[in-house]
Amino acid sequence: MFVETCIAPVNIALIKYWGKRDEDLILPINDSLSMTLSTDEMCAKTTAAASDKFEKNTMWLNGEEVPFEENPRVMRCIQELKRLASKKPSPKFPVEWKLRICSKNNFPTAAGLASSAAGYACLVYTLACLYGVDQEELTSIARQGSGSACRSLYGGFVKWQMGSKDDGSDSIAVSVAPATHWPEMRVLILVVNDSKKKTASTKGMQRAVVTSDLIKHRAEQCVPKRISEITAAIEAKDFEKFAEITMKDSNQFHAIALDTYPPCVYMNDVSHAISEFVHAFNEAAGSTKVAYTFDAGPNACLYLLEEHVSQVLEAVQRSFPSDCNSNEYLKGIPVKQNSNNSEILLKDSKPYGQNLLKYVIHTKIGTGPKLLSKDESLISTDGLPL
Repeated sequence: MFVETCIAPVNIALIKYWGKRDEDLILPINDSLSMTLSTDEMCAKTTAAASDKFEKNTMWLNGEEVPFEENPRVMRCIQELKRLASKKPSPKFPVEWKLRICSKNNFPTAAGLASSAAGYACLVYTLACLYGVDQEELTSIARQGSGSACRSLYGGFVKWQMGSKDDGSDSIAVSVAPATHWPEMRVLILVVNDSKKKTASTKGMQRAVVTSDLIKHRAEQCVPKRISEITAAIEAKDFEKFAEITMKDSNQFHAIALDTYPPCVYMNDVSHAISEFVHAFNEAAGSTKVAYTFDAGPNACLYLLEEHVSQVLEAVQRSFPSDCNSNEYLKGIPVKQNSNNSEILLKDSKPYGQNLLKYVIHTKIGTGPKLLSKDESLISTDGLPL
């Protein structure tokens, strides 16, 4: 039995991907740009095993066996990797051998926290390690599983180029800047609801492309300019410009979701309260210290620099108080809360309500996928989930 285990990160889009020009190959109608998060706090973990003893392909996701060969996206990724493996002069093992794949996320699945991106990136990276395939073509393969998965194959800031070719060969992810370029970048994920979202991203995109009058203008006019501007802001480490572009693009994405018919509603009242809170905090601070973005879900990702984490987190806790103890409420990187500045900044504000946030994850900019040691496998020596 040949076995490999890997982890892959979540990435959160700064300039959103929304809408496809080809559903089967998952080719987007616009470029997108994201920041990869640290695998220390949020990641997908996958073990893939191949053996001549396995009678069928089997997959387990978060402890449950899931249909394998009925999933066209999973099978497309596997077939592409097998195709590359079969070209090798001396493959590690026959590509006809059946597979057993076990995958787990350490964060909520299908809740608008980019679980599919991490999951498919991890699947493709793990199988590439298993088959001994070069990693040059992996972003185009991961894209065919979940579009934004291609961005999770790099660390730091990553651009997914929409491409123009019909076969999608030029629709790939490229690195904009490594995590080491801006190591002070931090993220506070405010989890409002970690249950499965009502409208899946795939369905929402399809509906938007057909019915939204705004989406074409965004793709053709707004996104190219924003990609250029935010790339320059990242290169210059200009947080205020970075924050402004990020928030404007998030707002526009959700405007398109509402312009879709029937509308797709991903943000809720708490999401809008968080947006209001961020603008109030920045106004009180006299400069932009924190930015929000919302993917296709109600949960907020707040970008900020390391030096402002304590102050912003204290303000979050004052505006969105919780009855949970600190260990349940604040997950991820520990924070020393010793600032009273938020009380001064928001002295006239009132809490939005009690227990509106389930919990907060504090994380940072991170690197790409990693190969783990044999003792971290999710599959036992007899080929079953541990």
